[in-house]
Amino acid sequence: MLQWLAGKTDPTYTPAAFFLHFDPQYRNGLPAAQKHMEFFRATDMDFVKIQFEQTYERQPFLQTPADWAKLKLQKLDFYDPLLVTLRELVKANKRDSLVLMTLYSPFMSAGQCATAPVLKQHLEENPEAVKKGLEILTESQLLFVNACIKAGADGFYMSTQGSEAARFSNPEIFKRYIKPFDLPAMKQAQASCPFNILHVCDYHMPYANYDAVRDYPGHVVNCNTALVGRTMPLQEIHEFFGGRPVMGGLDRHGLLAKGPQADLEAEVRRVVKNGPRQLIVGADCTVDSAIDWQRLRAAIAVAHGTRT
Repeated sequence: MLQWLAGKTDPTYTPAAFFLHFDPQYRNGLPAAQKHMEFFRATDMDFVKIQFEQTYERQPFLQTPADWAKLKLQKLDFYDPLLVTLRELVKANKRDSLVLMTLYSPFMSAGQCATAPVLKQHLEENPEAVKKGLEILTESQLLFVNACIKAGADGFYMSTQGSEAARFSNPEIFKRYIKPFDLPAMKQAQASCPFNILHVCDYHMPYANYDAVRDYPGHVVNCNTALVGRTMPLQEIHEFFGGRPVMGGLDRHGLLAKGPQADLEAEVRRVVKNGPRQLIVGADCTVDSAIDWQRLRAAIAVAHGTRT
């Protein structure tokens, strides 16, 4: 993959990868590492991406914007289950593939602490007060990122939310109170690791454009081609983000999830044909956990042999 990123691999080969959440008993520690390896080998995807499952619990005391200053700083012991997963995967598979860790933005973590509607309300009422909590979450995230780098992570799948079309009534909220806290960990990852993927996440709502995140770090960009009112082809995404390689092309709710296998394989061929030369075939976000792994393997096999 590093040779591919440098443009030095066989141009007839298109890498591919998909991600999903495993059952609760396989979400942390050694069982998670074993399940990630099982999935990696079963699908023949091109790198390992660890799902981030060590999420923040709901904090009932977050009733007003001022309460964000009371947020507890989570130190490395909080992330230890994920770090165990990472260390086990690095030990088991470092020679065979890149190992990436998922990274949720401080804004996304804040939504776990208080629910997305409460966070939105507080940011629109008093963003300067909420900023205190985002600072605490950013400090915690940097501890985690540096620990992952030390443990041997090759990069991060760096997720951002907040600049969607209907997220805030005032786009300045994202610019002044979300973006500044997205960037510290992303920049640290970009400076320290050879393979990072910027994921512009539309899990909750779509985007009108990607202007607000155009300058975000990431060696590869993964986002949805479906915007509000129009489609942004992969080639256009590639050009918009300064010629960076692109990951995606398949709708996680479309042919990837259901429909004849032959139609899915034809769609993979179409995506590769119409995409930029440096393309990783994948979904716009996490696929359904119930999907047949062999369906993914077949789509990946088509991608591997499609580029001409």
